[in-house]
This record gives sequence, C-alpha cells and structure tokens, in this order.
Amino acid sequence: MIQWRWAIDAIDILIVAGFLYFVLLWIQGTRAVNLIRGLIFLAGLFVLARVLGFYTINWLFDKFAAAILVLLIIVFQPELRRTLEQLGRGRFWSRLGVTSTPGSWFIRSLVRAVEGLAEEKIGALIVLERNTGLNEYIESGTRVDARISTELLISIFKPRSLLHDGAVVIQGDRILAAGCLLPLSESRLLDKRLGTRHRAAVGISEVSDATVIVISEATGAISIAENGYLTRFLTREMLEEKLFALYREQFPRLEVKLPWLKKKK
Repeated sequence: MIQWRWAIDAIDILIVAGFLYFVLLWIQGTRAVNLIRGLIFLAGLFVLARVLGFYTINWLFDKFAAAILVLLIIVFQPELRRTLEQLGRGRFWSRLGVTSTPGSWFIRSLVRAVEGLAEEKIGALIVLERNTGLNEYIESGTRVDARISTELLISIFKPRSLLHDGAVVIQGDRILAAGCLLPLSESRLLDKRLGTRHRAAVGISEVSDATVIVISEATGAISIAENGYLTRFLTREMLEEKLFALYREQFPRLEVKLPWLKKKK
C-alpha cells in the first residue's frame, strides 16, 4: 500500500487543484471576485497577526470567525443558488468554455451598427464586458448567445422589436443577452437632461469595468461610459479608434488598422 501512496497523493492533489480551478472560473463571471480579494486580504492579515502575536486581532478573528462564515453564505447566496440551478440543468459545464478573442471584423461590425442606429435616431445601450463578470445583469434579460453582426444588433434595437428596451451585453465577440436591466447612476455630476438610458450606462460602469456605448434616441448622439464617466458626441472615427485601443489593451495580438492614423508621406 505504501508503494502506491505517491500515486494516491498525486490524484488527491489533482482533484483539489481541479476543484479550485473550476471555482475560480465560476466566480470569474460574478462580482464575487472583488469579495474574494477582500477575503484574501483578511486571511493575510490573520496569518500576519498569528506570526507577530497580535493578541487583540487574534481575539477578534477567533470571536467573529463563525459570524464571518455566516456572512459569506448570505453574501454569496445568489451565486450559490444560481450555480446549483445550472448544475441541475446541466448548464454548469457550458459556462466553463473559453471566450473567443474579438478580431478587427468585430469592431467594424459594431461601429457600423452604432452608426446605423445613430443615423436613424434609435436609442441603444451596448455593454462590452471586460474583466468584471456581468452574469447578474445578463440573467435579467433574454439569452441570445449569438456571434455579433451589424444586422443583428440593429434588429434588436428596432422600436418594434420585443428586445429593444434594456441593454445588450457583449462578451468577446458574442452577444450574450438583450433586454438586460442595469443599475441607474445617482451621480449629481450628470446632466439633468440625460434620460434613463444614459444613467444606466454610467451606472453599470460605476460597479464594473465594462465599457458602455449609448445612443441617444432624441439626438442620435453617440456616447461612451467608462469608470463612472460619460464621454458624449463621439464621431465614427473617434468610436472606432477608442474600441481598437480598448481591445488592443485587452487582447494584445489584435491587429489594428486605422486608415486615418497613417502618417502622411
């Protein structure tokens, strides 16, 4: 039995490593990532207090350890329930796939759609997911899970479409959901003349690192919300340059070809 101990230990380690890997993939699509960072900080503080002999901090950790455990269950309750439901439906493993990397065709298709919507003064709200998961908001809408195209985006926001209200969430080069509900910003710095669509764009950018494109239904103006700030009245060239810079930073291997940026000979 002893001679097989190393094999049993190896299998044991692989199972634990695999479990931790799937847990990390699970929380990647939720806001729990920020909470996990906080927990890691607390764990580091606890270890430091043990090593250096900080009696007061050790006493606090010992007294509130059970309360912290209960608090974690309450905080993660939506994610735990969602995961168990997906596991029961057989959808859990489909969430563990790799997001495809957008190409230049993706940006140009998106820009053409935005330009077409702006010309027709059709209000639209397009959320580009980055590192912070948006599953909570994706599940508030209708699942689409289709490769992005100019025609599909325009058809979603047409006034007669059943999905024109709410936001479209894009992950990689795929439209995950449409008609999604987003949190509204309560910032007093926003122009009071701006409506719910612009406040929702800023709102989601305040709680995540998403980049949000918003088109005004009244004027057809194109705006981008990032990190709680709204940049208004973008031209097609400005939008395309912004998106290429964004995805070049996120996916360094993305080819960037902007004709108007070429140096004149």
